[in-house]
Amino acid sequence: MLTKRIIPCLDVKNGRVVKGVNFEGLRDVNDPVALAEYYSSCGADELVFYDITASAEGRGIFTDILRETARRVFIPLTVGGGIRTTDGFDRVLKCGADKVSVNSGAIEDPSVISKAAKLYGSQCVVLSADIKRKDGEFRVFAKGGRVDTGINAIEWIKKGVADGAGEIVVNSMDTDGVKQGFDTELLCEVCAAVDVPVIASGGAGCAKDFVDLWKNVPDVDAGLAASVFHFGEVRISELKELLRDSGVHVRI
Repeated sequence: MLTKRIIPCLDVKNGRVVKGVNFEGLRDVNDPVALAEYYSSCGADELVFYDITASAEGRGIFTDILRETARRVFIPLTVGGGIRTTDGFDRVLKCGADKVSVNSGAIEDPSVISKAAKLYGSQCVVLSADIKRKDGEFRVFAKGGRVDTGINAIEWIKKGVADGAGEIVVNSMDTDGVKQGFDTELLCEVCAAVDVPVIASGGAGCAKDFVDLWKNVPDVDAGLAASVFHFGEVRISELKELLRDSGVHVRI
């Protein structure tokens, strides 16, 4: 049985980790490199770095922070933000990332998924989708959750996997930062639609929310969270002990 992964997410803006509610009201948290080192020492299975304004501002990703993090941290690192081409993949992978996450870049040019998968392998290509309920369906949003694309989220994810994405990050905008639990309805639909690893993101408010995640959606491969880890509301070592005691297979 594969172990379920616990993944802290570091949203970076202007060189600092920040966190908001429903993608708004950002506040400063910590230095990203120091925080990455801390999570690695606490038992995090992977880390995700997002340069959350890179796409909206049309600039490249924070390579200096990435290089320093990769030098100090030795768990898998996924990086996203402003990546639109295979050159972007190449730059990030050369800076030390293990996987590259695309979101708005893939919406602008869906062929980047297949091109990157052919060059670097599907295991390097992560399709991240910011999803919100609108007009009775799950809709994909772009530019850090600022723009409604009108695209049906489930169909978009299925296409991304068919094109070569090896992992999916499901970011529920409805539950992001609200701390009322993961969006199990959305996650069930995604897991039923694809056969690649699915990472749940958005909504964790306490350790029990992770237990409920795997109780309700056992096919989810990983739980990703930010503020509950950043502000010490959930400690990873204690969370893993609770998950193990609840019958969830995790790496202790």
